Amino acid sequence: MRVFPPPPSIEGLTAVVTGGSRGLGLLLARELLRRGCDVALLARDDAELGRAVGKLGPCRGGTVHGVVCDVRDRAAVRDRLAEIAGDRGGLDIVIANAGIIQVGPAEALGAEGFQDAMDSVFNGALNTALAALPHLRRSPAGGRLVLIGSVGGLLAVPHLLPYSCAKSAVAALADGLHAEEAPHGVSVTAVHPGLMRTGSHVHAFFGGDRRREYGWFSAVAGAPLLSMNAERAADRIVTALQRRRPRLVLTPAARLGATAQGLAPVTTTRLVSAAARVLPRDGTRETVRGSAVEAGEQPPAPRLRAVLGALNERAADRFNQR
Repeated sequence: MRVFPPPPSIEGLTAVVTGGSRGLGLLLARELLRRGCDVALLARDDAELGRAVGKLGPCRGGTVHGVVCDVRDRAAVRDRLAEIAGDRGGLDIVIANAGIIQVGPAEALGAEGFQDAMDSVFNGALNTALAALPHLRRSPAGGRLVLIGSVGGLLAVPHLLPYSCAKSAVAALADGLHAEEAPHGVSVTAVHPGLMRTGSHVHAFFGGDRRREYGWFSAVAGAPLLSMNAERAADRIVTALQRRRPRLVLTPAARLGATAQGLAPVTTTRLVSAAARVLPRDGTRETVRGSAVEAGEQPPAPRLRAVLGALNERAADRFNQR
């Protein structure tokens, strides 16, 4: 059995996590705190940030505070990161995690859905990266930038196409910046998770046959054999940034899908097309949050969802999604 040396310490470093008020971002912040970092959470909702800071307060290690910021606003991201760097004497770690998920057929989500995904997911990561890099280059510890992509950016996923397109752009950005920033001493890590039990179905947007789309997505996202424990995912991501790994693909299913797409793209596309035929069709172009579907539209097969999605439902409560 191969034994790896412990990762380099990041104790005392200043870290920023966008989309840090809930879900994976909240767990990444907790891991950074446990390892001794001083952490700033960036998110749009002030009340949600307050709850997140309260949840993270008992963690031993560094300090944590929330900063209201919309990563789609380039000037706001630049100004907030400059303020944090000024207050803390610099930036050492930045994780671009903010984004949205839309579920439904491409036709139902429309061009607006694709634009929203690009604004939140790709432009959010781009704005964060470009604002962070001047500070990371000055880090005495050598700056670390992490861009959270997805296996959906390596393999197009039906009924998640706006998300897949935006995450594909994030993957290209991460790989390109990794090459360009190496001479400046900044490591760039691309993280491509598969399904994780973060409770994200509560804040995802659903179009088309919203009731059935919510049913399959919430069940699959919480299925134990298909999805990953989000706390373990956060642990592995922070370890990867400590080791300055260029890429991390999480979950066996995600690694299998990414490898298959690279080695046998035609066969993989045919298999994905076959899977798409069992997904819901038709419905409305109006999208609503998962919480609204859950509250008012009674998703189908509640017993199946209760079995497959039980862990994900608990994650939604624990990770500030509700």
